[in-house]
Amino acid sequence: MRREGARAAWTPSPAPLVPPQATTPLDPRVLDAMLPHLTHAIGNPHSRTHVYGWEAEDAVEKARAQVAALIGAHPKEVVFTSGATEANNMAVKGVAGFYRDRKKHIITCATDHKCVLDSCRSLQSKGFDVTYLPVAPDGTLDPEAVRAALRPGETAIVSVMAANNEIGVIQDLAAIGAAAREAGAFFHTDAAQAVGKVPLSVDGLNVDLMSISGHKLYGPKGIGALYVRRRPRVRLEAQMSGGGQERGLRSGTVPTALAAGLGAAAELAAAEMAADERHIAALAHRLHAGITAALSGVVLNGPPLGAANRLAGCVNLSFAYVEGESLLMGLKDLAVSSGSACTSASLEPSYVLRALGVDEEMAHTSIRFGVGRFSTAAEVDRAVALTVARVRRLRELSPLWELAQEGVDLKTIQWSQH
Repeated sequence: MRREGARAAWTPSPAPLVPPQATTPLDPRVLDAMLPHLTHAIGNPHSRTHVYGWEAEDAVEKARAQVAALIGAHPKEVVFTSGATEANNMAVKGVAGFYRDRKKHIITCATDHKCVLDSCRSLQSKGFDVTYLPVAPDGTLDPEAVRAALRPGETAIVSVMAANNEIGVIQDLAAIGAAAREAGAFFHTDAAQAVGKVPLSVDGLNVDLMSISGHKLYGPKGIGALYVRRRPRVRLEAQMSGGGQERGLRSGTVPTALAAGLGAAAELAAAEMAADERHIAALAHRLHAGITAALSGVVLNGPPLGAANRLAGCVNLSFAYVEGESLLMGLKDLAVSSGSACTSASLEPSYVLRALGVDEEMAHTSIRFGVGRFSTAAEVDRAVALTVARVRRLRELSPLWELAQEGVDLKTIQWSQH
């Protein structure tokens, strides 16, 4: 974003290439579904004594059904939340809290979302035992490692991210869920990055709880959902006290307009998923090919582009001989990041890349590019041109790059860019 003048309005920079891993633009058709509830349809969906409340309730229940249809669930299994972070906290802490007298063991993945990892650490301080499983160099988690870590009768919940927000790797949810079910543990997945981008079926994947975020699938910010299986029933300890809305699991007034937007986004995603994937995959390949054709020393983190276990629009690249923060600041006209938007305040290298075995220097130089439904070839080409120019400029200033060009073995030199 650029600002002209002290009191001028903010205007977007040209071709921002907004990454769908951090957020997505609101689809205009989603806004159309929301507008009535932002203007004249002002009822509280929990008011049951007048037509305005009934009207709002109908909109919320329609949205609930739309979200359920996208993941193959029953509408009564969808609980609206403020987003995936709240849904993740509800799932992990809620299951652990309800079953704490019998089951004190939790399993998660070292590359999972920060809110899941922090929830697990919080539970550790309350006496729970947590197993953090490692991943392969491409970010995949071996379902057999999950099976080996399970403790029948002791493990309360297994929580594994469906698709990673930094490197786009998609986990084998069906196999992980099957292992958890065999051991009598519930299986939760943070599917914020995957819902609406790849086909998901809670029954086919053996999922008991699934977290969803509205603004990751071209819906509004401030709304999400948690799928909670009813048969066999998953019991949760509520994390909020109040009026008992949302099956008593999440008290508070459901925001009708936001729920309607999430529902509309879910319905659009179901209808356009295949077309979106083709469009996004083509542009992601264009981005990667453009950068790697012009620059050497560029490494793609995660599975190969086009692999079945990678999100099409997530392109995470490391640039050798470049200081990461300088590169990021030089690309301020692009909406790129050095990791998760949820941890962008940290100058530490990505914990996800470190878990993959990427060395600290290369992890520091990683940039996450994203391609989405509304991305264009012109935006991609501009991103390529800006990135190539900035990397070349930084390498011109780097003595390490000069030494590498002269054939010096840099592994024999003790150094740090930081």
